[in-house]
Amino acid sequence: MDLGPIRDQIDKLDHQLVEVLNARLKLAGEIGKVKRSQGGQIYVAEREEAVLQKVTGQNQGPIKNEALRAIYREIMSAAIALEKPLLIAYLGPEATNTHLAAITKFGASVDYHAMATIGDIFTAVEKGEADYAVIPIENSTEGSVRDALDQFVESDLKIVAQIYLEITHALISTSPLEKIERVYSKDQALAQCRNWLQRHLPHAQLIDAPSTSRAVQIAKDEPGSAAVASELAATTHGVPIVVKNIQDKADNTTRFFVLGKKASGAVGSGKDITSFAISLGDAAASHSGSLLRMLMPLAERGINLSKIESRPSKRRPWDYYFFIDVSGHYEDATMKEALAELQKFCPFVKWLGSYPAAS
Repeated sequence: MDLGPIRDQIDKLDHQLVEVLNARLKLAGEIGKVKRSQGGQIYVAEREEAVLQKVTGQNQGPIKNEALRAIYREIMSAAIALEKPLLIAYLGPEATNTHLAAITKFGASVDYHAMATIGDIFTAVEKGEADYAVIPIENSTEGSVRDALDQFVESDLKIVAQIYLEITHALISTSPLEKIERVYSKDQALAQCRNWLQRHLPHAQLIDAPSTSRAVQIAKDEPGSAAVASELAATTHGVPIVVKNIQDKADNTTRFFVLGKKASGAVGSGKDITSFAISLGDAAASHSGSLLRMLMPLAERGINLSKIESRPSKRRPWDYYFFIDVSGHYEDATMKEALAELQKFCPFVKWLGSYPAAS
């Protein structure tokens, strides 16, 4: 079969694609000028999600929606870079899962800055040293990242978007499996691979590292040592992968939040999530059923509760904050009604942000 005519057609389509993409980016540049003149946000999570839903809704194949979303994220990343250079802070160092989540969300055309702690990340955005931040918030296997939850109580930053990232771990080392005596990684990564490590490296010492990426750096220079980290970390630091996919659960997923100074608008049609931090104060100790009373204003209005978690307030013994996720946007009429009722008997009700439900 002569492939020449087919390749000629592909070349023509590629030429058209480049022209159309540049035309789209020029229009995005015009939007950027208007936004800058009016002080508007460059990254708008609800607009991004609306575009992604529209293009996938028009998709008739054979390209899969997941691939189409990934392509459009890069197009929008290039558009954002034309509108205004963005700096995204993330929990570092380079090549961690949080770094990968940030790239998945914002694409390759913006700038990234690794931060040492979650507290540093909040401070960087609050001071304007970074435009947005990406932090891990919970893992499907190991639960919530407690440091992240605690930061929300004092910070004025808002959750503007979320990211779900499937987490796969590899055993990375310059030594063969039978020679490995020590395994380094972040505590959560080690926990997510606990059963595999017990079966295949029962005598190896498991050592906590500041990050999965740092663990790879240690393993690179230390014979007999290995790291549990992503394939990206192995590639970045030039260390061989001994075994892939060593996580205990196939559906191991981490949820990340995108943080910014200004809240996101509504996607609408029930496709938003709102997060709150709530304290019952003295009511928790003095009134039976106080937690149920807290949830009733939501339930009575058909607002679905998708998550609830408690954390010690650290202000006095046995005082807790409840972190909840509910369906709907903060500006919805029913949400405003529920919030007004909650504030009548809860001394602390803080809106943490509303953001698109889709990942």
